[in-house]
Amino acid sequence: MCDTLCVIGRDRTLFAKNSDRPFREAQVIEWHARRTAGASLRTQYLTIPDSNAHALLGSRPTWLWGLEHGVNEHHVAIGNEKIWTVDDARAEPPALLGMDLVRLALERATDADVALDVLTSLLEQYGQGGTGEPDVDHPYFSSFLIADPRAAWVVETSARTWVARPVDDAASISNRIAVRTDWTRASNNVAPGTDFDVWRNPKTPTGIADHRLRATSAAVATGAAALDPRDVVATLRHHGARAWGRPGADPHDVDPPPVDVGDDWSGVTVCMHVRNDQVTTASMVAELAADPDVALRVWACLGNPCVSVYVPAFPPAVPTQWADPSQWQRFARLRERVEGGSDALAVVRAELAPVEAALWDEADDIASSGDARARAGFAARAWGPVDAALSRLAV
Repeated sequence: MCDTLCVIGRDRTLFAKNSDRPFREAQVIEWHARRTAGASLRTQYLTIPDSNAHALLGSRPTWLWGLEHGVNEHHVAIGNEKIWTVDDARAEPPALLGMDLVRLALERATDADVALDVLTSLLEQYGQGGTGEPDVDHPYFSSFLIADPRAAWVVETSARTWVARPVDDAASISNRIAVRTDWTRASNNVAPGTDFDVWRNPKTPTGIADHRLRATSAAVATGAAALDPRDVVATLRHHGARAWGRPGADPHDVDPPPVDVGDDWSGVTVCMHVRNDQVTTASMVAELAADPDVALRVWACLGNPCVSVYVPAFPPAVPTQWADPSQWQRFARLRERVEGGSDALAVVRAELAPVEAALWDEADDIASSGDARARAGFAARAWGPVDAALSRLAV
């Protein structure tokens, strides 16, 4: 389960995603350099023809080839969501995963329209299939949010069937079909005017996503002029009552995570803590500038946003520690601590929040300078204060 959002402004798009995965599954964030085409390319379950690949920053579970979310050198960002449909994912042979499609589209696209074409062409050619979770046979279909500095698409799929709705100014998606008749492109088996909700599995309650969609939709509804990356991070830390934890805010003003799911699913929150099952395992915010001379900016964290630090970076200059699974494990131990004590989150944020605020302020100064050497230097030292804070917290 996941939550993805974007808001399109006059000169940039903000894109963000929380990746919710099995609670023991480590996730890493890696920079992938450009790749020259080879004869073939091995995805999770299929070998397909290779092509040139653009450079990209991607977040992936360590056992997967594909990406939960990412952004490429052309400022195209994509994230996917699990959705439940009337088609049986278990009946499909191993094929492409939603995460494979995210990575392939980022490797091959120069804007959101091209990414849509790449993703849907591969979907129709190869289909979706194979388990998307480790150690358990759990295949599923995906929806996607594709964004670039000026445009975005919401894509929903079921097997090889798909529809795509253009985003006017903002969008958020979660783990349910939400496109109705407002799509403008679709696979050939979707008749004009069809309500895509007919593909929604009526046996799966939408409440598992509806609370989170209300939270993310409220955030993007404020509009591009009013929303900044700090506001987005506060929404990604949402524990069901409000957005909180904006970088630079009072570190003692916290909302503890929910204790249980609840009969109304209200405990399934944007910053997810479904204990011993699903949690947020990585998160990213990306600022996609329309001016190609403006450096790509991201803010990313390992683990649950509430117990982590969104470290700023200017890809390709990113902290190497993002790619180390042992660093993810440190934040997992903090999550376990916070889930076990009502006052533990305040202690954690008292250590991490000042570090995060200082890193954001320094990165803002570097961004305004336009100094590539300064960006690289920042990436090389940014993890030092995070490591020190984690050590003080004994993880």
